[in-house]
Amino acid sequence: MSDRPDAGSHDAATRSPQQETLVDSRSGGENARRILRRDPNPHLFRPVQFRSVKARNRIMLSPMCQYSGHDGLSNDWHFVHLGARATGGAGWVFTEAVHVEPRGRITPHCLGLWNNEQRDRLARIAAFVEQQGAVPGIQLGHAGRKASVGRPWEGSHPLRPEQGGWDDLVSASALPYARGWQVPAAMTPSQIDASLESLKASTRRAREAGFKALELHGAHGYLIHQFLSPLSNRREDAYGGSFEHRIRFLLESIGVVREEWPDELPLFLRLSCTDWVEGGWTLDDSVHLAARLRQQGQVDLIDCSSGGNDPRQQIPIHPGYQIPLAQRVRQESGMATGAVGLIHSPDLAEAVIANGQADLVVLGRALLADPAWPLRAAAMLKAENVAWPPQYERSNIF
Repeated sequence: MSDRPDAGSHDAATRSPQQETLVDSRSGGENARRILRRDPNPHLFRPVQFRSVKARNRIMLSPMCQYSGHDGLSNDWHFVHLGARATGGAGWVFTEAVHVEPRGRITPHCLGLWNNEQRDRLARIAAFVEQQGAVPGIQLGHAGRKASVGRPWEGSHPLRPEQGGWDDLVSASALPYARGWQVPAAMTPSQIDASLESLKASTRRAREAGFKALELHGAHGYLIHQFLSPLSNRREDAYGGSFEHRIRFLLESIGVVREEWPDELPLFLRLSCTDWVEGGWTLDDSVHLAARLRQQGQVDLIDCSSGGNDPRQQIPIHPGYQIPLAQRVRQESGMATGAVGLIHSPDLAEAVIANGQADLVVLGRALLADPAWPLRAAAMLKAENVAWPPQYERSNIF
């Protein structure tokens, strides 16, 4: 018998030279017929946990304004819209931007959370989303100088009071977003304090409504972004000038949110990682800020978007165009990130997670077009770790 340690029970003397030298050429994941098999447990559908909240997968419905409310109140449209994405399999279902005061709305038809009736309408939605196995999330924000405009299908033009808008806009500085837009008032210290108190009160109502994740909107040219970017912040006090001063309003916003938002629940931050305009907020700034926030330990994920603060922006639009932003922030700061930006195919979404470019994929238009996108993606990726709603199981044959 052979004394080779790997000989086992086979006698090398009975093997031909050809048998001794043959090596199986199959790579990992192939069967005997050299058919490559997908992992039945795709990365996209593996659970992920932030603080005490565990989601069934890495798919997040991006906050997408519906412009369909009245007096800041949600209605059946919002219930069906968000409920459908929960039954469709998304792991995280976030509301559209919900505003902390009336003049902070983007349009007269946007949602708010400055009173208890608004809270109670949203509570019904949060409860249903959670019952379907998704994490109910809410995004809070303030439009600042980009408030009081028409709905997209009505032109998104600035609205005056006689057109149903308002004229008490505020911002970091008295600079309009673009020519022909209203000139906002530069916020005084007392107005900043009042805005922070409104955010704190809205956070309390979000908690009372039963949401389990909260995202602070610091992107797309809205109020927090207006303080961050030197293009819109020309202040000469403690809220303007240096990087440290320009991030102060954001840090104070995070602080008041955490006064009402429990330690066991996650807090996300949507950030425009670059203004795409020379002299504006940069990706380097975003990495620096993310590292700072990770060290402080109050924010759990950066939702990496871009642009929206200056009409001169030059954005290179293509599927996945913002994935490199999420990847760099994640790699260089250590902060968890969400990748967003025309991610539409299951394979692209799976690659983002599998390759460590982000921790979540944040889908907007893809989920608007198809509420069941996650279930269809699971079928395409041949996932065996996804449970369909029993009411829809009969459709899982395609």
